[in-house]
Amino acid sequence: MCGIAGEINLRLGPVRALRSDLEVMNRLQQHRGPDGEGIWVHPRGCLGFGHRRLSIIDLATGAQPMTDGQGNWVTHNGEIYNFEALRRELGERLFSTRSDTEVILMAYRKWGEDCVARFRGMFAFALWDEARQALFCARDRFGIKPFCYTVREDAFFFASEAKALLPFLPDVETDVEGLKDYLTFQFCLAGKTLFRGVQELLPGHVLTVAGGTVRTRRYWEVQYDIDFGMDERAAEARLRAGVEESVQMHLRSDVPLGAYLSGGLDSSIVCSVARQRGAAAFPVFTGRFPGYPEYDESRYAGALADARGLEFCPVDLGAEDFIRRLPALVRALDYPTAGAGSFPQFMVSAFARRHRKVVLGGQGGDEVFGGYTRYLIAYFEQCIKAAIEGTMRDGRFVVTYESIIPNLVALRKYKPALQEFWREGLFEDMDRRYFRLVNRASGFHGEVRWELLGDYSPFEAFRAIFHGPNVRKESYFDLMTHFDFKTLLPALLHVEDRVSMAHGIESRAPLLDHPLVEFAATIPANIKFKDGNLKHVLRGAFVGQIPALVAQRQDKMGFPVPFTEWSRGPAREFVVDTLSSDRARGRPLVDNAKVVENLDREPRFGRRLWGLLCLELWQQEFHDRRHEFRRPAPGDAGDSVPGVPRG
Repeated sequence: MCGIAGEINLRLGPVRALRSDLEVMNRLQQHRGPDGEGIWVHPRGCLGFGHRRLSIIDLATGAQPMTDGQGNWVTHNGEIYNFEALRRELGERLFSTRSDTEVILMAYRKWGEDCVARFRGMFAFALWDEARQALFCARDRFGIKPFCYTVREDAFFFASEAKALLPFLPDVETDVEGLKDYLTFQFCLAGKTLFRGVQELLPGHVLTVAGGTVRTRRYWEVQYDIDFGMDERAAEARLRAGVEESVQMHLRSDVPLGAYLSGGLDSSIVCSVARQRGAAAFPVFTGRFPGYPEYDESRYAGALADARGLEFCPVDLGAEDFIRRLPALVRALDYPTAGAGSFPQFMVSAFARRHRKVVLGGQGGDEVFGGYTRYLIAYFEQCIKAAIEGTMRDGRFVVTYESIIPNLVALRKYKPALQEFWREGLFEDMDRRYFRLVNRASGFHGEVRWELLGDYSPFEAFRAIFHGPNVRKESYFDLMTHFDFKTLLPALLHVEDRVSMAHGIESRAPLLDHPLVEFAATIPANIKFKDGNLKHVLRGAFVGQIPALVAQRQDKMGFPVPFTEWSRGPAREFVVDTLSSDRARGRPLVDNAKVVENLDREPRFGRRLWGLLCLELWQQEFHDRRHEFRRPAPGDAGDSVPGVPRG
């Protein structure tokens, strides 16, 4: 787990001050790799790689950038969990280290760009092919590890984090289409970011720089080829075996492991299986909010820890932590994204780093197996529509309203969401109905100057993903989970990467193993979502292996934060002051005076205020302080290299 960076002249001519550029990028990402630093510059000076190392595998000989001795070089961030099997297949005699990074070099030498199809793990890497005079870059299938890039005149730059690219932009400016996505979904679509000129390589894609051009292509896609003959018990057995194998692979480490344990089903399964598969008793980390019992899920995490003999390590979080650390969180994230749950993740990661460098987590379970309450809301409406139209039992993708009714207790805390959802547009097409559930922009009250954001339509971008050619249009459940898998999941993984790497922690996601995900996509929706039970098949696969208190709960909230209570109480002054400075009130795209005026209109668990507060902090941290990311001019003294901004 590391930070990677690089620069190449598209015409392969010499790059002026190349080493200085690489030093800049390494410095801005030093938190990602506190254990070491490396720089490689091509003999012709036409390209170079930077690397910051967090040592997890092969502590003695895994330094990067790394070469195969034949002119090829690589800089790599992540873990290839099946690297030992690939070593044996390729031939042990080829290798001089025990590093998974060397496996990338040798696999590329044998299989070329097709090597990525053989990797199981999380990765982002750039590899220079000396024979082809080409740069080959790849990102893992789910976007667990980041890869940002920009093209400026005749140069291509890449890095693990967008902030490392800012010195090479003409200016720090907002991408208005990315902003429109953010205001709608609280994340960007199709590789956009909030920085104009900075893109992300999409998950499951590779990028090649050769002959003066930059090309990208997809190398992996999940296919929803439903096996309608699948038996529920057989599905559970195969799923259980797949999870167990994946967790076993994710235990490979040359340093001790820990885990994040939220009290939900996914992280509880990962921790339980890890213990069963032979892991020594390890610490599990969770956050809680004293004084706010309705937000405290620690008793569920504690129950699992007790049942499996794990060391329970809770960290108490309060409004003072929020006030003190929120700007640092926004800086670590590069741009605001996802929801308020990123704050406790950030704080728990800081606490966990005192004890461990590697942690397991349950990321991906909600998107792969269907864990969001909005699926139940949307499906319930479709059941009513089908009953009225007399089509309720047509087809093979049906969950009937009779079966779904007993599980509607899960919606008890979502009455405001239901009222908003049914306020207008009842029984529209499935895509428009689901868009209403994920559209955060509907909650604004005049704070955003939409007329300045252009004609770009987030809904049309949403539809293009929602109706992906790999999903059957009859399966509403698969359409919904597929959209979240392609968009929300990478956004949440972005948060997970940044909040963990900000503190020098490697976070692993055993539920995001591609053979496991590919199998899950073949399970019929009426098994995955039987009778409206969220994550039914995953829950059934591990019945009896986790405490009933955790397995049977229907109120999982996804790391809830008392943000609304804080913003009206102990953190109110901080929020108002942040939004009321002269610069804040002068923003052209957002009326922050209106945000303050509407402060008390925020519903419990609302995201409008959170999204706008973080947007303002992002502008303060990156736009207002753009001078801190200045690229050194040729001849500048070494101490002028930009450092990590304050925080």
